[in-house]
Amino acid sequence: MAQADRSHSTAARLPARVVRAIETHRARSEILTGWVQAAIIAILATLYLVAPSTSPADSVFRPAPWAIGIYAAFTALRLQLAYAGRLTPALRAASVIVDMALLTVTIWGFHLEYGQPAAFYLKAPTFAYFFIFIALRSLSFSPGYVLLAGGAAALGWLALLLYALAAPGGMDLVTRDYVEYMTAARILIGGEIDKIISLLLVAALLALAAARSRQLLEQAASEHAAVAQMTRFFPPDVAEQLIEADELLRPGQGEAREAAAMFIDLRGFTRLSALLEPKDLIALVGEFQHIAVPIIQRHRGSIITYLGDGIMVAFGAVRPTDSYAADALRCAEALVDGVGRWIAQSCARGDCTPEMGIGVDAGTVICGTIGEEGKLEYAVLGDPVNRAAKLQTHTKEEGVRALTTRYALDKAVAQGYAAGRCRALPGGQRVAGVDAPLDLVAIA
Repeated sequence: MAQADRSHSTAARLPARVVRAIETHRARSEILTGWVQAAIIAILATLYLVAPSTSPADSVFRPAPWAIGIYAAFTALRLQLAYAGRLTPALRAASVIVDMALLTVTIWGFHLEYGQPAAFYLKAPTFAYFFIFIALRSLSFSPGYVLLAGGAAALGWLALLLYALAAPGGMDLVTRDYVEYMTAARILIGGEIDKIISLLLVAALLALAAARSRQLLEQAASEHAAVAQMTRFFPPDVAEQLIEADELLRPGQGEAREAAAMFIDLRGFTRLSALLEPKDLIALVGEFQHIAVPIIQRHRGSIITYLGDGIMVAFGAVRPTDSYAADALRCAEALVDGVGRWIAQSCARGDCTPEMGIGVDAGTVICGTIGEEGKLEYAVLGDPVNRAAKLQTHTKEEGVRALTTRYALDKAVAQGYAAGRCRALPGGQRVAGVDAPLDLVAIA
């Protein structure tokens, strides 16, 4: 049963975090099973109390209240263990056996309660509860427990049949007349065998369904874990687009959009890398990103990639917006302020801190997937992207922290941006790597 409870092949196939997620679902299912059992007990108890008794008034033995009471106590214990996470495979298997044993004993007691031959209990409608208890085990996602329940039910009914046949006069009650079997306390052996076969077939089908459910659970848990990992390694907007895509993204797929591109870089980082210990260098980059990333996200920017000591950001590319240029320049202002304060505070402490450069441009970009089938990347390409990268490098030449183009500024102003912190530079500036002169604007 332990093997039914945890598949060794599954454990070898799935990462530990996925196995833990599956076990969490299983634990919740066991709690649900306990509450369903409690609901069944409540229903049975209510029916027993409300329904008028048809047994003789002088009947001494009444098994129903005893069985309901014992089953209620066992279910309470089972629920307590389930909530405590102490419901071991052995206890789960014992719970299955107890379910079927109590039901079998309850049915067996009917002929004593009503003063009838043992064959009488073979007509009890309580037989249907065997199927309920078998179905209940499918909630555990373990086909082994379903098969155990079906086997226990079949053995229980077989025991009842053999007891009825072995009872005094039992063999005399055997008949082949179906009408007589249905209207009197007679035994139709073929009919009882049919019941046993029905129990086994239902258990087999539900076990198959439980196995399929477990496969789907494993797949869902694996995909959920993969999505969680994806959101850690991909920008949130890009990860969300990949997850929500109707079809698998393939290399070469892309579309043109109006968007803004931004490059942020720590200047002088190469010099610092020769001065700082590796852990201090990584800690420095982490501090910078801890400040910059929330600012980018607040202004609806999508981080396309981390470039070591730099960040490439797009506005309106991954998720189209009508304010892409305005968002980009507002973000640039906030970065100048936020990262600028960090640089000033670090310098005041005497720490080695690099300067920062930001380049922003807007226009038509191409968004899509590039690479090979085994290794894809989401990319934003186009002249605005190239110019933004060159402008970021050019900030050092101009002695400013953020540069954009007159075209991007005009777009931003049209989208509601207030240009109070922008200062136009002399027209026709030459920027390394850009063929034509540019009208540049510094963001103070």
